[in-house]
Amino acid sequence: MLNYDILISFALATSALAISPGPDNIFVLVQSITNGKAYGIATVCGLITGCIIHTTLLAFGISAIISANENIFFGIKLLGAIYLLYLAYKVYTSDASLNFDSENVPKKSLKQLFVQGFFMNVLNPKVTIFFLAFFPGFLFSESMSTVWQFYILGFVFMLVSFVIFSLIALLAGQIKAYTLNHKNSGLVLKWLQIIVFIGIAVFILF
Repeated sequence: MLNYDILISFALATSALAISPGPDNIFVLVQSITNGKAYGIATVCGLITGCIIHTTLLAFGISAIISANENIFFGIKLLGAIYLLYLAYKVYTSDASLNFDSENVPKKSLKQLFVQGFFMNVLNPKVTIFFLAFFPGFLFSESMSTVWQFYILGFVFMLVSFVIFSLIALLAGQIKAYTLNHKNSGLVLKWLQIIVFIGIAVFILF
């Protein structure tokens, strides 16, 4: 039996994370502003494709741990929640200003940006750690294989992120103009990140 409430909660949490300013969506925004919307979309495709690697590593690695010892799995979820609280603290102590500086950004082809986006994601150990912290708390079935559950969560994560990142690429000009005209937008997005990280950590624990 599937718990659709958990899947919906996962999709909503992913949406909030995708909207919150971070290295990936800022990079997409800058490429779109500098080179055009198609280049932003190419970057998005590369970033999202890289998530397949992280999902596969997580699915087979953590599934083996779950089958071996559920206490160890609980420990992983506990550490994941602590890591998310740490991320919330890091955001809290960071500067709330948004920097969309697109000057001196080198011109690259669509293929180059796709490849760069892919390796930006795959070679970033923080993405692996984040997946490890985020995904295990949202397993949604007691009967389905945990490998399949992680792949479904990965697909939902990639689909939601692709839609939101693509919208960022398509609306790059308007987003930049809005943030420049509304000085408090950075502060609002900063607190959105903090609330989302704390909310996910609490959800995982309780």
